[in-house]
Amino acid sequence: MQLEAITWQRMAERLAGHLDEHKPPAGSGTWQRVGVDGAPAAGTDVLAGHLAEALRQRSRQVLVVAAGGFLRPASLRFEFGREDVDSYLGNWYDTAALWREVFGPTDPGGTGRVLPDLWDPVTDRATRRPYTELPAGGVVIVHGPLLLGHWFPFDLSVHIRLSPGALARRTEESARWTLPAFARYEAETDPAARADAVVRADDPRHPAWTGLTGLTG
Repeated sequence: MQLEAITWQRMAERLAGHLDEHKPPAGSGTWQRVGVDGAPAAGTDVLAGHLAEALRQRSRQVLVVAAGGFLRPASLRFEFGREDVDSYLGNWYDTAALWREVFGPTDPGGTGRVLPDLWDPVTDRATRRPYTELPAGGVVIVHGPLLLGHWFPFDLSVHIRLSPGALARRTEESARWTLPAFARYEAETDPAARADAVVRADDPRHPAWTGLTGLTG
């Protein structure tokens, strides 16, 4: 895998340029969906934020959605204990709600009425956030862990990869039990092969990436 040193801002500009070059025709009633995949320690919110800003500077309407806002209630997440790797991989994130509230409304001919988040893990209650009306031609950026194993219909996907050592160093002590889950995700899902671009971010100050593998722009 050949990598090119790049800044987060420049990477966001390259991604925004690709999306703008391939934006839906006016009146087509379609949206673009972007996935920024990576463990919590990878800081997917940083790239998502830079990309949103780059798109807004191009006069694009953007909504950023964190997968962490679509956790299941604690009673379901912790059904088999608070540190169960199988549950973390398959039962922590409400993928059905993401399909229903984010991807369904932005399918061709959809309503564009997207729910930014659903569940607050701190209070373990529904967030009760209002829906956002995203006009056709807008962009939804979904960021967070384990996104590339659910066949979400991303028009563009980026996987932020950390080496096992970097992932262990940058993961909070209380979350170290999730490390085997990310090792399994790498082995079983191979997100680097599924993504349109892969970023190596062992040192977040000096990322490097593959560019848009197999894509123009």
